[in-house]
Parts: sequence; structure tokens; C-alpha cells
Amino acid sequence: MIYKQFQNLKLSALGFGCMRLPTVDGNDANVNEEEAAKLIARAMEAGVNYYDTAWGYHAGSSETVMGRILKEYPRDSFYLADKFPGYDLSNMDKVEEIFDRQLEKCQVDHFDFYLFHNICEMNIDAYLDPKFHIYDSLMARKKAGQIKHLGFSAHGDLNTMKRFLDAYGKDMEFCQIQLNWLDWGFQDAKGKVALLQERNIPVWVMEPLRGGKLAKLADEYAEKLKQLRPDESIPAWSFRFLQSLPAATVILSGMSSMDQVEDNLKTFQEDKSLSGSERKILLDIANSMTARTSVPCTACRYCTTHCPQGLDIPMLLELYNEHSFTGGGFIAPMRIAQLPDEKKPSACVGCRSCESVCPQQIKISEALASFAAKLGG
Repeated sequence: MIYKQFQNLKLSALGFGCMRLPTVDGNDANVNEEEAAKLIARAMEAGVNYYDTAWGYHAGSSETVMGRILKEYPRDSFYLADKFPGYDLSNMDKVEEIFDRQLEKCQVDHFDFYLFHNICEMNIDAYLDPKFHIYDSLMARKKAGQIKHLGFSAHGDLNTMKRFLDAYGKDMEFCQIQLNWLDWGFQDAKGKVALLQERNIPVWVMEPLRGGKLAKLADEYAEKLKQLRPDESIPAWSFRFLQSLPAATVILSGMSSMDQVEDNLKTFQEDKSLSGSERKILLDIANSMTARTSVPCTACRYCTTHCPQGLDIPMLLELYNEHSFTGGGFIAPMRIAQLPDEKKPSACVGCRSCESVCPQQIKISEALASFAAKLGG
């Protein structure tokens, strides 16, 4: 097992994400605890010492199941991470009761790592609102020893992350972001890593395989990678890309089968970072994959000067591309929901003034109409 140094701790580079534990009959709320325990046992045996759960995982069952499973191991043999569920605004005034309940569910007296969960456009104002006392409460818990290391996870854009960091960055010890070779450019993960490095905040990785989308590639792409590294599995390429980034500390993987556990353990036996040419090929594949469902907006912003509605067209097209490639998901709807109605894709009047100055000749009005229809559905 590869280990990374974090302050005075030696953390396994592979962290066990507990959002995709095996289930019974595909019911996300019904975790197959016997099978999950076998996966954890194998991970423990191989040296994985970081386990990441959250209030909402498996409809609230992940914390309880992990509490029972980890209770069988010495407390100093693993590091447990949990999160305050600010993705649900109704939780904002319940930080104290939720934290106490999380300790009970996980059967521990402290969390080694604790995060403000999912900093994004939807909740940034509430997270920063002092009336909820979230920051003050979590800092008090840290002072009392119930939180050893405090950080945050983020699905928001760069500006949202900057707002959070400007307020609380001096006390943030790590940050968890969606980071993989496809999102390096597609969701500007590159920019987010750079921002965190500027602030000297170590990077934790979530969605290294983008929910499994990068575990299996089209034959044309898979064959190209196999020619470069015949003995490497396709999922391993995603981890090798991350091993090439010095900022990446803990790489979380949600493992739901023993085959996935064994494949990941094999990958993390040694660091086999990508060469510059291999990395370029992987990023070229990413560009090719996203181009198939994306409009080629370069954010030159000529369009915005001609929009009578004052829409932020490049931002809307960026979210349109994300929504189209993912086939739905929560990121685009979450960010669009925070816009006033007059700034949403549905506010486009179809005048095509923007299209008259678009260097890429994008049919912007059609893209926004399609986006509005998808969001409405």
C-alpha cells in the first residue's frame, strides 16, 4: 500500500468511500452488511486506513453500518471521516444535534476528519451565515478533541470555493473535490487544484472514476491505452493520473464488490505515475469524449454583449455541457436553481443576437432551449 504523509499521520493513498457499499436487491438504503464487512476486512488487511462516510450516504445507513463494522477493529487502526450535511438547507440549524447523532451512529468518541459537506452555490450563503453557528460549533468540537482535522468538500465553482476559503480558509486543513482526468478540463478541476495549492491546502479526491463512467471506455479509447500499458486495467489509468498529481493525498474510491477492492489494491501497491506523453493521450481522450456531447464554447463572452436578457451564456453553456455529458446528475440543476428566473436558460427569448457574434457559430438559442427542456423534465 502506498502511504502519504499528512501532518504527523501516515494515510493510505487509497481511501475507502462508503457511499457505494454493496446493497440488498439494489435498494440503496439496505446495505448488505455481511458483504460490506468482508470488503472492509480485505481493505484493512491490505493496509487501507482511511474510511469516509456521511449523513446522507445510503439514505442514512452508511454511518450506522460503518459504525458496527469498524467497532470490530482497534480505534487506532483506522481514520474515520464524516461530514456535516449542509447539502440539505433544513439541516443548517441542527449542527449540534446532527454531530452528536453521528458520533452515536459511528460508535466513536471523535472523528479523525470532519468536513463541511458539499460547498456549492446552493448553500454557500447559509454556510457563511453566522446565525447558524456552523463554523463556530465545529471549531468548538475540534477544540474539545471530537474533531481531529477539519476540512470541506466542494462541488461548487471556483468563485464559490474562494468565498468559502476567504471566510474560513485559515482553519481548513484539507479539501475534497471531484478530480479525475476527464474533469481536469471539463469541470476545471485543474483550476481548483491550483487554488488549493495557493492556499497550501492538501487535496482529497472524490469521484476518481466519475461514478464508474471512467471504469469502462469505448473500445477505440481502451485499445489505445492497452497498447501503452498492456498489464494495466482501465480503472487503474484514472488512479495513475491522480498519482501523477503531487497535490493529491487521499484518493477515495467507492467500492461495492471484492473485484473492485482487489483491482484497486493491486493498483495502489506501487506508484506508477503517468509520463508526460501518457498524460497527454489521456487528456486528448477526455477532450474527444466530451466533444461528442458538448458545444465548443471558449468563453470569449462576445455573446454576452449582445444578449438583451443579460444572460451569462458561457456559464449556462458550461452547465449545459456538464448536464448533457453526464446524462443528468445534480450539479447543473443545483447551480441553475440558485439563479433568478430571469437569468436561467428558460429566459432566452431566441432572438439569436448572440449567435451573430459567436466565433464558434454555436446555435446558442437551440442549446439553451434544449437545456431548459431538460431541466424542466
